[in-house]
Amino acid sequence: SKEICNPAIGGEIIMCPLCDRECEYWRLNTTCVSSEYSHLFDNVATLFFAIFMGIWVTLFLEFWKRRQARLKYEWDLVDFEEEQQQLQLRPEYEAKCTQKKKNPVTQEMEPYLPITSQAVRFCISGTTVLFWVSLIIASMIAVIVYRLAVYAAFASLMENTQTLQPISGLLTPQLATSVTASCLNFVIIMILNFLYERIAIWITDMEIPRTHMEYENRLTMKMFLFQFVNYYSSCFYVAFFKGKFVGYPGAYTYMFNRWRNEECDPAGCLIELTTQLTIVMAGKQIWGNIQEAIVPWICNWWGRRKTRNNPENLYSRWEQDHDLQTFGALGLFYEYLEMVIQFGFITLFVASFPLAPLLALMNNILEIRVDSWKLTTQYRRPVAAKAHSIGVWQEILNGMAILSVVTNAFIVAFTSDMIPRLVYYYAYSENEDLPMSGYINNSLSVFQISDFPDRNKPKENPENFVICRYRDYRYPPDHERRYLHTMQFWHILAAKLAFIIIMEHVVFIVKFFVAWMIPDVPADVKAKIKREKYLTQKILHEYELEKLKERLCRGDKQATKKEFIATEGRMELSRAM
Repeated sequence: SKEICNPAIGGEIIMCPLCDRECEYWRLNTTCVSSEYSHLFDNVATLFFAIFMGIWVTLFLEFWKRRQARLKYEWDLVDFEEEQQQLQLRPEYEAKCTQKKKNPVTQEMEPYLPITSQAVRFCISGTTVLFWVSLIIASMIAVIVYRLAVYAAFASLMENTQTLQPISGLLTPQLATSVTASCLNFVIIMILNFLYERIAIWITDMEIPRTHMEYENRLTMKMFLFQFVNYYSSCFYVAFFKGKFVGYPGAYTYMFNRWRNEECDPAGCLIELTTQLTIVMAGKQIWGNIQEAIVPWICNWWGRRKTRNNPENLYSRWEQDHDLQTFGALGLFYEYLEMVIQFGFITLFVASFPLAPLLALMNNILEIRVDSWKLTTQYRRPVAAKAHSIGVWQEILNGMAILSVVTNAFIVAFTSDMIPRLVYYYAYSENEDLPMSGYINNSLSVFQISDFPDRNKPKENPENFVICRYRDYRYPPDHERRYLHTMQFWHILAAKLAFIIIMEHVVFIVKFFVAWMIPDVPADVKAKIKREKYLTQKILHEYELEKLKERLCRGDKQATKKEFIATEGRMELSRAM
């Protein structure tokens, strides 16, 4: 960043235009401010923070399992198995299924859905989910096209508008495009999310799940899959695709053969990923809290407004409570979904935005209070239901924890500039006293302006530049292998792949070792459970023993010695357990 901001280095480097025809040549030091901001996150400390977060995720999930085991014991749900719920049919299932067959467990006739009907319903459901996921990808491509189309307009506007000149160092065309595209993407995310929630409930109802647990699991997978693609697709694009398939001056790659692919800022794509994450994550949290707090309040205010003319003795307290909002069977579902999506933001992309956990903490401190106010004042008292765990959400969190190691390794390797800097530091630096001096000049290739085809050449070249620079590792125009990748490019690529393999293996080994070391059930809870089982067995067997002794005293010949020995054996077994 110091070299970029130095007028004698960054000020003398002329960069190739970032769009065709309309954009002009520009000096590297115009990105000084964004490069300094990028350095806040794009440094070696971020690597260690990403490794720490990969291990922290495992600790979080393991300690949650222990907390869950303790709660299960305290609420007397140790012996509560979800298999019991399998026997409880949904009323909708019983009403819509006319055919019946014998249940092998209960040996009673109960309704069932034929296999053919199930297959048709699953096909319709799967097709609908795929259609909506495709719609998200299409909307993301539309936002990318927007970014490609408006960049030239922003560049021209900022160059020709005098009032924007004082902030041109801070508000670059790249930043303006990134911020507006992120805001547009957030609005599209919210609209698609609102529509899909209703579609997901409709197609899950259409499948006619047998039990409440099946219903929740199916709805959970549909909603999570959609929201995963909806919230994270734009972040995946910026992190792993933007600036990776650009080509080079004179041979750029184009989307739909019309719009030139986006390039990263010379300071790297990491700052744009940070901007994207900040807007989407913060916007979602703010909107979620507003939706949870204000919408129920407005609905209740409107209901009270209708009954304002009724005297107090005609509108009793219990009637007022009954007119509050209904929490509903899916009330907790949306709370879980919100936390899981937030969990993804603070784990999948933490290498690019280390402040994400802080934002999540601040949001959760506020959210706890908003939820408590909402549940105690705006909703009827929820109906309690037994559960011995968080169900399928546990598996989703485990899957995201594993995926987070992979995504962070790829972000550090391919999105940040850490690996190219380290390769230059150890292999290509020529200054022993200042090993990083000359890095910017080394990381920019040279292009001869006369080689520009008419499609790419800027309309004006007032200063008659002969060469321009671009972000890549290619041979100069006077080399026999002109514009082909240099050996340094392949060295950096090999270093990136080696880094990914090493980081993933190290973090995975530590993760699995930590998970193996920490027992899922605390020792004191395990001892209490065993103690309770022992006492239960002891009471039952003592009762059996007393009844057997009574029969022996009465001279009951059927009470044989074998029964007595068997009962004593069960007593010994319970003591051993």
